[in-house]
Amino acid sequence: MMNVPVEEKIFHAQKAVPMDKHNSSISIKVKDLNVYYSSVHALKSVTLDIQKKAVTALIGPSGCGKSTFLRTLNRMNDTLPGARIEGSVIIDGVNIYGSEINVVALRRIVGMVFQKSNPFPKTIFDNVAYGPRLQGIKNKSMLEGIVEESLKKSAIWDEVKDRLEKPALELSGGQQQRICIARALAVNPEIVLMDEPASALDPISTAKIEELIHELKKNYTIVIVTHNMQQAARVSDFTGYFYLGLLVEHGETKKIFTTPDKKETEDYITGRFG
Repeated sequence: MMNVPVEEKIFHAQKAVPMDKHNSSISIKVKDLNVYYSSVHALKSVTLDIQKKAVTALIGPSGCGKSTFLRTLNRMNDTLPGARIEGSVIIDGVNIYGSEINVVALRRIVGMVFQKSNPFPKTIFDNVAYGPRLQGIKNKSMLEGIVEESLKKSAIWDEVKDRLEKPALELSGGQQQRICIARALAVNPEIVLMDEPASALDPISTAKIEELIHELKKNYTIVIVTHNMQQAARVSDFTGYFYLGLLVEHGETKKIFTTPDKKETEDYITGRFG
């Protein structure tokens, strides 16, 4: 069993609000979340419960706030000039916007996979071992075990097990994206955020990523932003529709795609808008 990093222990030790046992299926509780970029009101009073060990898809037209919302879940917006956040995001009973939160530890608990695969200019092994090494793991056999386990979880071990010392940048785009997923999993997160993870990939690679998401939700909470509504319908258990910074509707994917409550959602799903 991997040792829990000191920073992660600090994050968990700061719990001030015990999770309601009746809501143990909830992984993330977002309440009255507002995001401003200088004078631009990018997210408007978003309240949303994200279910544990399930896939939640965020859909909506470009510029509607879905990627902004995704980035609030691990405080990536903190790095943007003029960004201001109001409201709360509760993970493991902690408001991650508390002043005492260790953001580095938070981002180990809430991993991120970006739209464009971004492996480091290092070997496949060093890409996946990068996070564990930062956590202070130096033991070679332990690192080898973490790398193998992460690559297996990312459904790419059989493709790369004999070329771990080769540059990750020599791999195909779909393989590179799965290496990035393995890199995110190597630090043992609870939650994985995916921002359009298959938008730059061919149909075969996209199918592999979607199959992988189905497998990963057995052990992780996954939140995915996608412009592809067919993909959202295929991979997600829950769907949220964003428009102009508002969460218009959220619910089980089957209901959202067949009998949504809001006409705006129906218009977007059916292609009459956006």
